[in-house]
Amino acid sequence: QVQLVESGGGLVQPGGSLRLSCKASGIRFLISHMHWYRQIPGQPPELLASIAPGGSTNYAPSVKGRFTIFRDNAKNTCDLQMTGLKPEDTGVYQCFTTGHWGQGTQVTVSS
Repeated sequence: QVQLVESGGGLVQPGGSLRLSCKASGIRFLISHMHWYRQIPGQPPELLASIAPGGSTNYAPSVKGRFTIFRDNAKNTCDLQMTGLKPEDTGVYQCFTTGHWGQGTQVTVSS
């Protein structure tokens, strides 16, 4: 079965850092584009960062320069390193690859 499992969320102060991880199974990870989305209740998920099989990346303007997406093909993981966190970064962060969503991990930025 296909599974995308996120971890690493939690409560962090403004200006702090957090690293999220997405563990994939049941897919051909080596040929899969991986993406991180953020969702606020009542709104559609917002694409934050993407990474292609070859390692090329793309970022939303709101996170460019603060967030970095990585992939480890040996571990079938895709991580999102977040720095300079702001209260407006609060939301459910979800990993996505074509046709499949993770369950999400909550990130709350508050003092």
